[in-house]
Amino acid sequence: MASELFFYDSHVVTPAQDKLKILVLCTGNSARSIIAEALFNSLGLGSIKAWSAGSHPTGMINPYAMEKISSLGYKTNQLSSKSWLTFAHPSAPIFDAVITVCGNAAAEDCPVFPGNWCHIHWGLPDPAAHMSSPNLAQEAFDECFNTLKKRIKSVMHQMNTRSNSVNSSNNESCKKRQKTMLIEILKEHATNELCT
Repeated sequence: MASELFFYDSHVVTPAQDKLKILVLCTGNSARSIIAEALFNSLGLGSIKAWSAGSHPTGMINPYAMEKISSLGYKTNQLSSKSWLTFAHPSAPIFDAVITVCGNAAAEDCPVFPGNWCHIHWGLPDPAAHMSSPNLAQEAFDECFNTLKKRIKSVMHQMNTRSNSVNSSNNESCKKRQKTMLIEILKEHATNELCT
């Protein structure tokens, strides 16, 4: 079942202006991208706001993904499987980075999202490919979740360490430096990147 298309309006729900904004993409927006969204928002130390979407969303979140996300204490009612077109209009959030987590989405032409964002690829095997066996599915989702959690924790640790060395009284200058650091660190964990 395809998800109903709606347009995200950043003027309706505006996250703190100083947060770094990340959009995580995959094909179905039911597992990897949803997990990454929840992890960035949970582990982002209040400095990152993440969203997720898919090129061909399934319209539902995989129950194994939901189980892993629930283990974070994350409010799962905030999550939904949605089209990447949700964010392809002028009033959408202005992203600092767009991360693809599957090869299919990485190979597709992304819509034109607002802002001067960098496309970074964090390729991961599809855990939903193992749904025929509950044991294999659980192992695959555990592996996906743990890999993303380790990467995102490392990104946040490096951001925190490098941010401590950046002292600026100018908030705009500090935001630009943080964005540059974030992109550099995300690239260090990437398998491929393409800046727009």
